[in-house]
Amino acid sequence: MRGCPDNAYRGAQRGGGSGQQRDRHPVPTGKCRGPFKCIAALSRAAVALLSAGPQDHQRDPEGGVWPRPPHPKGRGFTGGHAHIASLKGAALRRRSRNWKRNAGPAAMLLLRAAAIAAGHRLPLPRRACSRFTPGNPAAGGRRGAATVLAALLGLGAALAYGERRRRVAQAAQAPPSSRYPRYTREEVGRHRSPQDRVWVTHGTDVFDVTDFVELHPGGAEKLLLAAGGALEPFWALYAVHNQPHVLELLREFKVGELSPDEAPPDPSAAQDPFAGDPPRHPGLRISSRKPFNAETPAELLTERFLTPNELFFTRNHLPVPAVDPGSYRLRVEGPEGRVLSLSLSELRSRFPKHEVTATLQCAGNRRSEMSRVRPVKGLAWDIGAIGTARWGGARLRDVLLHAGFGEERDGEWHVCFEGLDADPGGAPYGASIPYGRAVSAGADVLLAYEMNGEELPRDHGFPVRVVVPGVVGARSVKWLGRVAVSAAESPSHWQQNDYKGFSPCVDWDSVDYSSAPAIQELPVQSAITHPRPGAAVPPGELTVKGYAWSGGGRDVVRVDVSLDGGRTWSVASLAGERAAPGRAWAWRLWELRAPVPAGAQLEIVCKAVDRSYNVQPDTVGPIWNLRGVLSNAWHRVPVTVTR
Repeated sequence: MRGCPDNAYRGAQRGGGSGQQRDRHPVPTGKCRGPFKCIAALSRAAVALLSAGPQDHQRDPEGGVWPRPPHPKGRGFTGGHAHIASLKGAALRRRSRNWKRNAGPAAMLLLRAAAIAAGHRLPLPRRACSRFTPGNPAAGGRRGAATVLAALLGLGAALAYGERRRRVAQAAQAPPSSRYPRYTREEVGRHRSPQDRVWVTHGTDVFDVTDFVELHPGGAEKLLLAAGGALEPFWALYAVHNQPHVLELLREFKVGELSPDEAPPDPSAAQDPFAGDPPRHPGLRISSRKPFNAETPAELLTERFLTPNELFFTRNHLPVPAVDPGSYRLRVEGPEGRVLSLSLSELRSRFPKHEVTATLQCAGNRRSEMSRVRPVKGLAWDIGAIGTARWGGARLRDVLLHAGFGEERDGEWHVCFEGLDADPGGAPYGASIPYGRAVSAGADVLLAYEMNGEELPRDHGFPVRVVVPGVVGARSVKWLGRVAVSAAESPSHWQQNDYKGFSPCVDWDSVDYSSAPAIQELPVQSAITHPRPGAAVPPGELTVKGYAWSGGGRDVVRVDVSLDGGRTWSVASLAGERAAPGRAWAWRLWELRAPVPAGAQLEIVCKAVDRSYNVQPDTVGPIWNLRGVLSNAWHRVPVTVTR
């Protein structure tokens, strides 16, 4: 700090006593040793100055002139400080004449040093008062003593202000202090199991999530993949975690912070795993980008019977894998060591191509309606997580029989599917269906490599996917890499701990996934695609359009439509041909035309009835469940008729 009185004191010491002219008054030299030491040095400098001999002008090392003392009556002292000269100095009368003679210059030095310490320059005059002459005690006297007293009082205020400014500046620049202990990544890495406690890091914070492991909605095994390490690579896969409520929950488990010496995680570890995903149609209604999930716009959903590939709803759980069709191999295996490996060309050439027109629907279709009753966990699908395509490929039945598996097996058996999409721990997406359905000639389960007459798009399973007609879309595994005949269901998280239905009374504190069967066939469903909720329609004839479908191959036999919330009903017209009993894999599009009066407020409602006379429930409340699946209540659309 330039002008530091600590340095000034050293200058005075070099100058010696009053008999020496050189450095008689302190000259700032060297570096400041801090404001607190400046205060102590300031006192020492004052002692040295007050014992020094008289002087006239002393050069300021910054190029100015240190001023002489103010006039006893306050004249010749600028900057609003004239009142200093009027203060009484009775307590200082016993000081020596030499002390009095030099009080003024000492006071001015103290004020200037204090101002510099506070970060300001004091606007003081360069010329001394003309009435002051060295050696004239009358000019110093009691007034000079009073000046010193006032200067010292001002000095305290100036230094306090300067110290406050310094502390504020340091506080703004210094990192906040932490009340948490510091850990190295090696120390965090020792906590990888419930026995040793499960620790993870996020940013520079350390969390003990042991008590949350069993409560993790994605399953304990998924959370344990990150045990002892960073969450970022996994959260890059499951972007749903990057939400304020998730971070707030995580903060409750904070136990420490990473040591400042720890290097940040390798950027490649958190490299965007979705960077290689394919381009998508801009018309899709996106629910999440990473992983990518999007639905067909309702306005386009029933414009044609077959949903265009680029507008077909997309449900991805993990990044889209890049599969080389030339090196692709499908592995089929089972008990007794049976193994069959097929290339894409062998799958095409060895087995007859079979085509099936089938509707696929996500278990969470229309979940957004359940969330209006009570919050649920999952993507906020509207009515567009459903689509119909013409699928082409080999029958799963033909491949299993070729591999040596019979049409019947004693006991309960399953066929498990694994995709080539996998999480960072190497766990693939997986699902399973009953063995009987897999080998049934009437079930039409395909190992599909075509969609609407074209090669499978990447988002829909290229090069090979399973298509299980009449069953929830979650079992139609994409990017198929392995088929296994097993005495148990797939151990996959998505088979064991997801896509199951529960009573409305079950919450996340009481849910037991092992107590409910995995969803297979879906219940009867219908929805209105035109007009849209909140639309204003002209008076006259109104056309209402929608779709209807039921799982298990049960064809839809009727769709009822009401314009007044369910008080009166009309029967809609069904488009297309009726399918063979038990093999109605595709939806039925329907339409109703009805007159509507000007100014009417309509509540359009639809409900479908399938061949088994299953019908949709009238409200969402009784079928609400914590995951928001199986949402098939009457679909309601409010509409205003213009005048």
